[in-house]
Amino acid sequence: MLQLAFRGLVAPVGSPETLRILSSREFGASNALLHLAKDIGLHHILYSRSQPWVKAALAMVIGLLCNTQGCPVGCEVFKGNTNDATTVAGKIDELRHSYDLKRIIFVGDRGMLTAARRKDLSGIEGLATISALTHGELAELIKRALVEPELFDENNIVEISDPEKEGEPYCLCRNPVTAASETERRRRLITLSEEGLAKIAAYKQTTTVEILGARIGKLLAKYKMGKFIIWEIESDRAAKKSRGHRVKWRIDEEKAKRELDLDGCYIIRTDVPEEEMSTKETVAGYKSLGNVERAFRSLKTAHLEIRPIYHKSDDRIKGHIFMCMLAYYLEWHMIERRRPFLERAGEGSDRRWTVAGVIARLGQIQRNRVSLHGIEFDQIPEADEEQKEILTLLKTAV
Repeated sequence: MLQLAFRGLVAPVGSPETLRILSSREFGASNALLHLAKDIGLHHILYSRSQPWVKAALAMVIGLLCNTQGCPVGCEVFKGNTNDATTVAGKIDELRHSYDLKRIIFVGDRGMLTAARRKDLSGIEGLATISALTHGELAELIKRALVEPELFDENNIVEISDPEKEGEPYCLCRNPVTAASETERRRRLITLSEEGLAKIAAYKQTTTVEILGARIGKLLAKYKMGKFIIWEIESDRAAKKSRGHRVKWRIDEEKAKRELDLDGCYIIRTDVPEEEMSTKETVAGYKSLGNVERAFRSLKTAHLEIRPIYHKSDDRIKGHIFMCMLAYYLEWHMIERRRPFLERAGEGSDRRWTVAGVIARLGQIQRNRVSLHGIEFDQIPEADEEQKEILTLLKTAV
């Protein structure tokens, strides 16, 4: 949608002897966005056209740096086999030197700031980190009786300390939406696993215990529910290959209940001193990762269509990624400026206005080129009240 607006194409004028009215569908959205781009310092936006002859699909890793509000400040492209965690140290060093920063608080998810990576970064002067514990680390705290499921609360943040890690407080949080999603997902996968086990148990052909075990192992690996299912095969002692082997299984209800109690629970850890950042600010800092996730969703699947990429050289690919980041930078400012307009636009499925909706609404402002007896002129209809309000909030014009 944004790419269409950036093109700003106007249909050519035909024979001057006849009356022709040629419309530019994207005129209103195009001009509004280009005015906004100029206002925030983006004077030129490039459009990368796809090429149908490119068939290869290669992988790459994209690093996107955002501030606490989610506004992008930089990006970089890495080789497709690059581990996310290995890029952290280099980007932190780049931030320190590029922006002359004396103090950096780096926020990363579980995969980005692993325990090993945090240990590597601990010696960097002026660097503090905020991340979440992995499920394994959470289970270890429960095993050591430092954490109980009852401590996790939806409204209040409980802070605890680990005697083995001084200066690293743990903030216990619970997300009810995530809890409901995890509970439903586990229920669905256990149901699928049981259905698969029933099919294996009902197999009527002669087979061996080893083959049945391999099928069960493959099934449980597919749905990753093996820890909740206790199974066994009663072999037919009369023959190794037989129809008489019996598959039995049951759900480990106790283990499933323990997992249910921890649905939606997560622990945020940090080495930022308490006098520098409160518990609420620490949790809010970690939740700001959602802004980066939204940025990636917008780049990859929503309005900017960063993929598929029809370039072959490294420089062109990097240029394409950079242009998409600039487009998201423009979109971010657009969202911020129209926020008052969206606050009264409803929620969820009832939401009336989205980024695509605003662009489509402005796209209804068409520029018509009128040609009559050799005289040509442009005719632009006046924006309606709603369109004027959008343009006012964006601080743009057509």
